[in-house]
Amino acid sequence: MKKVSSMAAATTAVGIDVGDRISHWCALNKAGEVVGRGRMRTTAEAVSEQARTWRGARVAIENGTHSGWMSRALTQAGCQTTVANPSRWRGTAHMSKNDRNDAEALARVVRLDPQLLFPIEHRSEQHQQDLAVIRARAQLVKARTQLVNTVRGLVKSLGGRLPRADAAYFTQKTWSDVPTSLRPALAPLYRILAALNQEISILDREIEQLSQKRYPQTARLRSVPGVGPVTALTYVLTLGDPHRFPRSRDAGAYLGLRPRQRQSGDRDPQLGIAKNGDCYLRSLLVECAHHLLSRGPDSALQRWGLALAAGGKGVKRRALVAVARKLAVLLHRLWVSGQRFRPFPEAVPEETVDAEVRAHRSLGTATAA
Repeated sequence: MKKVSSMAAATTAVGIDVGDRISHWCALNKAGEVVGRGRMRTTAEAVSEQARTWRGARVAIENGTHSGWMSRALTQAGCQTTVANPSRWRGTAHMSKNDRNDAEALARVVRLDPQLLFPIEHRSEQHQQDLAVIRARAQLVKARTQLVNTVRGLVKSLGGRLPRADAAYFTQKTWSDVPTSLRPALAPLYRILAALNQEISILDREIEQLSQKRYPQTARLRSVPGVGPVTALTYVLTLGDPHRFPRSRDAGAYLGLRPRQRQSGDRDPQLGIAKNGDCYLRSLLVECAHHLLSRGPDSALQRWGLALAAGGKGVKRRALVAVARKLAVLLHRLWVSGQRFRPFPEAVPEETVDAEVRAHRSLGTATAA
């Protein structure tokens, strides 16, 4: 016990290399000297017990599967927890990379300046549980799409062709067109597709109930054409706290919908989007942008996007991303302002409009509900 208490008093920074079963840790004192190393099981009980010896110290872990619950356990134990973004901070050199060195590297960086780890803020446990419903639905939809493509490919390989049909109605509208010789082989796939449709419908109802009971702010987001319950709830749960961003424009950058930069001297090439942040939400926003441009009602935002899309196939793809970025910004603005979308905002004298509103006028900003 004396040894543990003395180490706790000397420890100012700890790095943990998180493994699926075993995690390595390294503790440093104020002078940067190693005062302890060890391993622990990657379980809530083991982490909480070990973290009590680091109370008050800065503790760094990398973002990953276990980082959500682990960061909460460390914080509850009294540690100053930092979750590092592994895609942005540079860890140990390749030639000496191992679990011990990774843990020490995290400890040394967090001791000097946690911002060098490009820290990530995890969502709450409740948000994570609710987001699991959306993630489960996304996997079922993905599995359904793969099965539909498999069925179409098998039929096509024997000279047949199935009619166009929405995935939700694929089984009802295409079974009669399946060649008789293929029906014994494809019948199990059709049964699985029917079961998937049923489970997806159940999750759709659960998402609707979650939106109404816990996240009523999603109703304002759904006032934007093309934004449905899944996109609105995913947006709210992914961002968590809208006030974490000082400007609505930061929401677009957070979701990776901004151009990458590699400027050096006079060289400043045009690059693709950053693609950091949540890739699923980013794909949903692109789908919403496609709906808005192709089937949405007339609006200032649609006209802006169609003007960008005029000029060729490559330009259309860039226009979709640009509209998706506008949607990310607009949804945040609606969320924090309590307003609803208006296709064509009323003209307001320029001198009476603040800078934040001017930044969003081209989005078809909202007026009070």
